[in-house]
Amino acid sequence: MQNILIVDDEPLARVRIAQLVADIAATSGLAVKVAGEADHAQAALDWLSSHSADVVLLDIHMPGLQGTGLAQRINAMPVPPAIVFVTAHAEHALEAFELAAVDYLTKPVRRERLQAALERCAKRAPAGHGAEVPVIIVSERGKVVRVPLSEVLYLKAELKYVTLRTAARSYVLEESLTELEPRLGDAFLRVHRNAIVAKAAVRALERREADPADGEGAEGWAVCVRPVDEWLAVSRRQLTAVREALAASGL
Repeated sequence: MQNILIVDDEPLARVRIAQLVADIAATSGLAVKVAGEADHAQAALDWLSSHSADVVLLDIHMPGLQGTGLAQRINAMPVPPAIVFVTAHAEHALEAFELAAVDYLTKPVRRERLQAALERCAKRAPAGHGAEVPVIIVSERGKVVRVPLSEVLYLKAELKYVTLRTAARSYVLEESLTELEPRLGDAFLRVHRNAIVAKAAVRALERREADPADGEGAEGWAVCVRPVDEWLAVSRRQLTAVREALAASGL
């Protein structure tokens, strides 16, 4: 049974969502029930301090702490419930998925979409037991794409954007490398002011003719990234750290 907490400052919206949950439970065989309701963030935190929820259906625009801020507080709990945003504002989808939301529903909510979101929550791994795979969120042509970190080969800053490369394709990000780097973890290595590479993707470190745009002189060091066999310049400043990291990885 999935216990659901509805957090929305509009009473009619809470009634509508509760009705949809009851209908889903009665007709789909999905074991769900509304265990509690809250009309603002602090009320939700107070409820969660003494009750257990498996899913929080969360509005974004509320008095006081916004839904995204509440999501951050919920994610910091020892065993956080799954979060599904339910809002009238479509423009917050990218931020919502950065907060590891299971789904993002826009009002008026359709029964089929809510049921699909709750089914995804039911399949979600419990926190601490193979929790959800870390991802980089990409906004592409109006769609939100979740790229697993395990698939990222490198990120390279070019002019006003960052290219994220996987074995299959490239994506364009509007965030800077400085903003992205803290999310990547120890599996990634800064090789240049304009490039971060996955350690596991490095095939070789060699001296090569440098790209003048990198400002490293006529000849410089570079790493070869597999399986795409592309070369990324290694700056003189980063060379020692790159060598040490690759030696520790057995390269």
